[in-house]
Amino acid sequence: MFHKNIKLIIAGLLIALGIYQIIDRSVGNGIFLILFSSIFILLYFKNEMILLAFLKLRKQDMDGAKKWLDKISNPETALIRKQQGYYNYLNGIMISQTNLTQAEKFFKKAIELGLSMDQDLALAKLQLAGIAMSKRRKIEATKLLAEAKKLDKHGMLKDQMKMLKDQMKKI
Repeated sequence: MFHKNIKLIIAGLLIALGIYQIIDRSVGNGIFLILFSSIFILLYFKNEMILLAFLKLRKQDMDGAKKWLDKISNPETALIRKQQGYYNYLNGIMISQTNLTQAEKFFKKAIELGLSMDQDLALAKLQLAGIAMSKRRKIEATKLLAEAKKLDKHGMLKDQMKMLKDQMKKI
C-alpha cells in the first residue's frame, strides 16, 4: 500500500512522462502512460486495502477482511476523510459481533467522518440504533431509527427496521 501522497506523485510523474512521450512523437506510449496514471488517481480516492476488505466481507470472511484492514497501519495519515469513515464503518461491522461498546465508537466515528453512500450511512445508523436499544436507550434508538429510515430510499433495510421496532415495543 502506497501512502496517499505517493500515489499522487506517481500519477503526476506518469502524466508528465506521458506528455513528454506524446511531444517526442511516441503518441501510443504517451496515451498508455496517461491512462495508466488514472489507476493511481483512482486508488487515491478508493483505497485498495478497503476495497479488498469489502470483497472479503461480501464473502462473509470476517477474518480475511480484518486481515486486510489491519494492513492499514496509520489510517489518520494514510487515508483521506471518506476512506477513514469506511475504515471505521468496516471495523464497526466486524467488531459488532463481539464488543458492542467498541462497535458503537467505530460507527459514531464513521458517521462523523462521513460515508459516500446513503445506504451505508443508513446501515451504520441502524446498527447504532440496535446498540442503543440493547443498552436500554430507547429515545436515542428511536431517533437513530428514524434517521436510518429517511436514508434508506430503496427500502433495502425495511425488514431489519421492522424487526428493531418490534423489539423496541417490548422494552
